[in-house]
Amino acid sequence: MVSTGPAYSVTIRAEYDNSPGMLGKITTCIGECGGDMAGIDVISAGDQRMVRDLTVYASGVEHTQKIIDSVGGIDGVDIRSVSDATFLFHLGGKIEMRSKVPAKTREDMSKAYTPGVARVCMAIHEDPDAVWALTGKANTVAVVTDGSAVLGLGDIGPEASMPVMEGKALLFKELSGVDAWPICLDTQDVDEIVNIVKAIAPGFGGINLEDISAPRCFEIEERLKAELDIPVFHDDQHGTAVVMLAGLINALAVTGRKPENIKVAVLGVGASGTACAKIMMSHGVKNIIGFDRQGALTHDRDYSDNRFKQWFADNTNPDNEGGTLAEVLKGADVFLGLSGPGLVSKEDIAGMADDAIVFALANPTPEIAPEELPDNVSVMATGRSDYPNQVNNSLGFPGLFRGIFDVRASEINDDMKLAAARALASVIPEDSLGPDFVIPSVFDGNVVNRVAAATAQAAIDSGVARRASRSSDDDAESYTSFRLR
Repeated sequence: MVSTGPAYSVTIRAEYDNSPGMLGKITTCIGECGGDMAGIDVISAGDQRMVRDLTVYASGVEHTQKIIDSVGGIDGVDIRSVSDATFLFHLGGKIEMRSKVPAKTREDMSKAYTPGVARVCMAIHEDPDAVWALTGKANTVAVVTDGSAVLGLGDIGPEASMPVMEGKALLFKELSGVDAWPICLDTQDVDEIVNIVKAIAPGFGGINLEDISAPRCFEIEERLKAELDIPVFHDDQHGTAVVMLAGLINALAVTGRKPENIKVAVLGVGASGTACAKIMMSHGVKNIIGFDRQGALTHDRDYSDNRFKQWFADNTNPDNEGGTLAEVLKGADVFLGLSGPGLVSKEDIAGMADDAIVFALANPTPEIAPEELPDNVSVMATGRSDYPNQVNNSLGFPGLFRGIFDVRASEINDDMKLAAARALASVIPEDSLGPDFVIPSVFDGNVVNRVAAATAQAAIDSGVARRASRSSDDDAESYTSFRLR
């Protein structure tokens, strides 16, 4: 059974006979069903009847229903209501806009809006760079999706993607102070998406492309990067790659390996798989073999007009290995899964080298569950929060954009992504590294700070920073001092 957790948390309001042993019967029943008690609260207590809220963690919808039915089947127990904590968390949406200045007096209105705002508008008209200092552009990201590749759910459309995009915006703000807005587009036409994003770009300091299916996502990102003067970042590609590499750097340290000496099998060569291969190569990994539904990406396969798979085949698999995944995994050091649930077996992994590294990142169900791993695996990572070593993009994108905005970078290049990955890896001290601790917690305050600092410095070093640092900027003095005309 998949582990229980707060994603499937329900609160059962149960009324039952107020007699000795009844609470024990209920909690025992929940335990026998595989549920975890997370809280018990008294709502009311009388001589005859007791009402309590029982908060329970389950592993899925069917498991939750089984627990509810079992509790309701206890003699003397009536279930008054069941509340789904996750749905309550989303009720009314997870984000809102708030003002940074007051609007309580006539004087406030005169400065924030008409007539005073006209002076600021004309200042930007006369000096377009002033928009970075006199509006929120310098700290605002558009989170753009077409809803075609949402989590592991697939093409569910723009409306259904909104909870994910709101969650992304929430994490931007909570973790790095960056303001972000969900932009969910009712089109999957590449030209139309590019034109829409270009049209709204003046109001944003960066574009975060999210949950757009391959191969369209590659072309959309390429074109927007070429046609806009603000950073464009497809998080499913590059965010995954940054966090994955950070974990791999530390996993190699734990197992005593060097990047140039390892063999990596990558199952899934879509957006994230391609980006992961590129960043591993930048870090010095030389032997990477990719797999899609047809098998290994070899040099002699026909990839038709898919230039992205053609690139992968041309630049990886130096020995042109073919065969099944199981055959290629024999003696391999690293398995990287970016595909789907249950696609690799225990026997496949058992053929890998001793102290193997397995990153099974399909979400929410990995390619192989940690409980199924053979003894030769030393380090395991997943995309889930209920196992050690979670590869979670929220470890990357908040710090990346914080660093980008701090130096007003015009783009996000390979040097910046590599610097971010290495900085993220460095958050865990060497003497604290271990098989179950190669990726830091998203709540570690050092994560955003180190990633931001490294990203900003790499932007400066690579020549794409438009200012030295946020603290050294003199925009405030330049634009707020009264100037005689």
